[in-house]
Amino acid sequence: MSCAGLTPVPEAARFRRDPAEVMRLARMGCSHPTRLSFLRQLLRRMRDEGWRFDRPLWDVDARGVGRAVYRAIGPARTYSLVAFAHDLPPEARSDRVIATAWDATFALFDGTPDAADLNRLAANVPLQEAGRISARELSLSRANRSVRLFEHVVERLAQGAQPDAAMLSGTGYLMRTTAVYGSGKFGAADRATIAARPEMRAPFQAEMLSVWLTRAFTVDLVEHLARARGGDRAVPLAPDLKRELGVGNSTGLGMAPFLVRHPVLLNNWMMAREEALARVRAQQEAGAAELAGFRAALQAAMDNALQWVSAHPIQQARLIDLRAALGRIGVYVNAGWDLDGPLPWDALWRWGQAELPLEGQEALLALILEPHGALIDGLGDCMDTDAGEQRPIDGAMSVAALRDILRAHYDWALEVDYTDPAQSARFWYVSQDKLEPRLGERFDEPGAARELPLDTGRRAAALWQALDGLPEDMPVARLLLARPEHRPALRRAQIAARPPFAEIRDNLIGAQMLPIDLLRYKLAFFGATRFDPRSDRWVRISLFQGAPYPDEMGAAP
Repeated sequence: MSCAGLTPVPEAARFRRDPAEVMRLARMGCSHPTRLSFLRQLLRRMRDEGWRFDRPLWDVDARGVGRAVYRAIGPARTYSLVAFAHDLPPEARSDRVIATAWDATFALFDGTPDAADLNRLAANVPLQEAGRISARELSLSRANRSVRLFEHVVERLAQGAQPDAAMLSGTGYLMRTTAVYGSGKFGAADRATIAARPEMRAPFQAEMLSVWLTRAFTVDLVEHLARARGGDRAVPLAPDLKRELGVGNSTGLGMAPFLVRHPVLLNNWMMAREEALARVRAQQEAGAAELAGFRAALQAAMDNALQWVSAHPIQQARLIDLRAALGRIGVYVNAGWDLDGPLPWDALWRWGQAELPLEGQEALLALILEPHGALIDGLGDCMDTDAGEQRPIDGAMSVAALRDILRAHYDWALEVDYTDPAQSARFWYVSQDKLEPRLGERFDEPGAARELPLDTGRRAAALWQALDGLPEDMPVARLLLARPEHRPALRRAQIAARPPFAEIRDNLIGAQMLPIDLLRYKLAFFGATRFDPRSDRWVRISLFQGAPYPDEMGAAP
């Protein structure tokens, strides 16, 4: 793998995993955040470049209603989170995407807003989808309070006491976002507007910055309300308890199709992570600093796993696997790991592959990467581009060449019998009400006639069948003239022939497919923790839990 300004490590090539092993939903659904996750990249850049932060506006009343502005001031540009706090009746509070009112609404502004900008945003941001923002805004978002914890923290601080630490840790956030929109939605700036900026080059940096500043707002708000309620008795939240708080998020099916629609970008995310693992495995020795970092990361993972709870049976089973696996890693590292042998990190990885369940293997991957920042952090520069996804179809390609691509990259799809109802049980569509992706049951619900083209395996298999009997040297353009319905599958196959990790190698319409596996995979790249599925189709997570606040940016992220 090569990127501009990045020194390749040739010896890592033999340690790269096969896409057929990596790009399966069962493994992807066990993903953990790593130091290459997008929020970690954002925090490192701001720390290393000496960004400054302030709050030039705080106009919030004793009821917690008003507006505030938080600024992130970088070497070249300033970004401002404009926050609006609302007095939301309990009966109006909902995490559903169809909600029309929230406890707080936000926009990330490109620069420093003036009075006119703030008035314009005040008229639109609280309306969310019903309003309109401009190209000066990079994201639009909203959040609701975690009511029981939020009130508990306000009340305790107002009395001059700290909140219950176990209660804080158990929930992990004061507010949770229900949507963070960017990349042109509702009038916001297109991705192309900011993609060339170094601080925005990595994926989803505007959205991550918005959420991180939202975290500071949530703490400021509870402390403000505590002072309003308790007067001179009130105290601020203790720094160690503040660190335990992130920003919650409720994420549903709207996120899943992104991975299918952006195969080259998907490849770049996974290729950077897999290259990072290969580079670590290729190291000839385990240095003292790296060993100390690994052990610290392992202990932190064990502590997190004990605090991580879920009511969903799938996640409960995975947590059992995770806790047991982390314990086994600890035992092996202390008693069985040969640090003096050749390639010690590779030996640790190969032991994990042989001995641990998928949940433990993917946790071990994150742990192995953690102490090797100098070796792998530069790979973050390789994760941004989706160039190649708009390439035209090569109509001159021969049928023989197309057959070779399908055999090499879609063998998993060609083996599936899609006439079996269990293999085509579902269909993806866009809801008429909210224009959001949804998943329907093909044989029980109407709407399959408007199916989205996310059934990549079935389409590849149909293309394979359409090639039957065609001359090897025939250009594929002739097939498309006769059978234009195969254009999407053919175009996708030509894309997948180049980047090895471009395709999820599983049936995305099968009865056994778990949408939460797609969600967890993407959210892990964001840097999310504490995955808590509420069904097989939506999940709650926490972002920035344990990370520094703006006034702590000298600390390591």
